[in-house]
Amino acid sequence: MADTTRRVPETIFRNHVLSTGHRVVAEEFAIALSYGGSTEAVMMATPADLEDFAVGFSLSEGIVENLGEVTGIDMLETPGGIDLQIGLKDDVDRALRARRRVRAGPVGCGLCGVESIEEALKPAADVSKASARLTAHDISDAMRALSANQPLNSETRAVHAAGFYVAGRGMVAIREDVGRHNALDKLIGHLARQGFSGADGAVVMTSRISVELIQKTAKLGAGVLIGISAPTALGIDMAGRAGMTLVALARGEDFEIFTGPGRIKLGAEADAA
Repeated sequence: MADTTRRVPETIFRNHVLSTGHRVVAEEFAIALSYGGSTEAVMMATPADLEDFAVGFSLSEGIVENLGEVTGIDMLETPGGIDLQIGLKDDVDRALRARRRVRAGPVGCGLCGVESIEEALKPAADVSKASARLTAHDISDAMRALSANQPLNSETRAVHAAGFYVAGRGMVAIREDVGRHNALDKLIGHLARQGFSGADGAVVMTSRISVELIQKTAKLGAGVLIGISAPTALGIDMAGRAGMTLVALARGEDFEIFTGPGRIKLGAEADAA
């Protein structure tokens, strides 16, 4: 499969001096996700962990409900990128074809964008019963572990990471990608393939927290989402309605809780746990 990085020449201006050198940069490929011979989406992504990506995208976008509905994944290299041909069980494939027919229906009504807007703003799954509980130490430990285990970003300083942290076990998985949504999809796919339950841990991101990340985290079943940057207003609203604990601006020992503070044990409560 394709390399994830490339070494390129550069001209450097530093301390008022020009010089030449080389830098390792991240590769970015067009990755098609196709079902039954038809492309569902094309994402610009890092060409690594693509089976995880195929499974995670299928789950987080609601194309399948569980790993057992995926029957196979073939990777076809094309001149323009990589086509992930994802096989589905017959009944799931028929349901997807029916959805496509609806999307391809008549236009010109003046409200043809309503369906896609409603889809973009669909409520996140209810995760109010997710079992994970964290301490302040767990949050700082999770962020340290995420920062220390990003080999691609260490080389390029250009990619995002998504990790899954379980209290008492630490960081159990990390996936990287040039796109934050892709990194999370790859993580979701990996966790599904390894049999992890999202309810047992927290998703940890190196990015701002927006609606799509809330939706994907909830689809995983995780009740805690931690980000290094700030959330959006709509993301906060959606996390609150989903019963999710949203922690953001997590840097060093500091963090801010925007929704669901009951899952975070602080002070004497944490000491007694």
